[in-house]
Amino acid sequence: MTSLVRHVLTSVEAGPALQALAEWTPADVPGGGVHPGDIGWHLRFDNAEVLYWVDGDTPVAVGFHDDGVLRVTAAPGADRGALAADVDQLGVTWCDGLPVPGWTPHPDEAWFTMSWSPQPVSSRAEVVDATNAADRVMVQRSAFANSTFSVERWRVMKQSPAGESAVDVLVRTPGGEPAAAVTGWFAGVGRCGLLEPVGAHPDHRGHGYGRDAVLGACAALAERGASAVAVVPRAENDAGVALYRSAGFTVISENRDWVRPRGA
Repeated sequence: MTSLVRHVLTSVEAGPALQALAEWTPADVPGGGVHPGDIGWHLRFDNAEVLYWVDGDTPVAVGFHDDGVLRVTAAPGADRGALAADVDQLGVTWCDGLPVPGWTPHPDEAWFTMSWSPQPVSSRAEVVDATNAADRVMVQRSAFANSTFSVERWRVMKQSPAGESAVDVLVRTPGGEPAAAVTGWFAGVGRCGLLEPVGAHPDHRGHGYGRDAVLGACAALAERGASAVAVVPRAENDAGVALYRSAGFTVISENRDWVRPRGA
């Protein structure tokens, strides 16, 4: 009989959840709706919380709230029925990675899971550290209109339990202007890494800088021992999908989040 308990972890407490997620990460693509890198990017916030389900001493699932969506990955062999019942009681209306009985796939929004296999690449990407973090942040804020990223949040992310798994790279124009940036996440030797996020400065798009940054992050992850690298763009993001295809990614699957019927 399953005895499921849900814990809410602060950033500094997230280590066990990250370790469990890494152990559940397959070699080719992420499992479920959450990769360790998703948690790592989430931990840029001081008040970030991670949901951690256990059965006794056994980790069962890991998740977090992401802009109104509950994203979850369950352990292989977990009692998904009990987990789905608990998620249903949380009162959320949108779930990524876990089918909930009575809920339906989102009718409009679909996501591609794309995977890259290690191969020789050439890239001008430089590694991001404290000396050039401000340039990496500038690219992020320019690429995403609503971004609240900052150097302080970059520091918080790097100092979190996921910080050692992050591979940040930056590509500049020939004149030295920051043009594109990618954060890659390592999940362990022989496991699939993840790119999250990927961005290019609007003034420098269309010149291959984004592709260069993607390849630089992929190469860095492969050098650490990642068996593959995944990225999960919206299916309707034609420009993004084309970028990843040009870098050698292939579409592995199309996925939809699960939504609670109105009035349920």
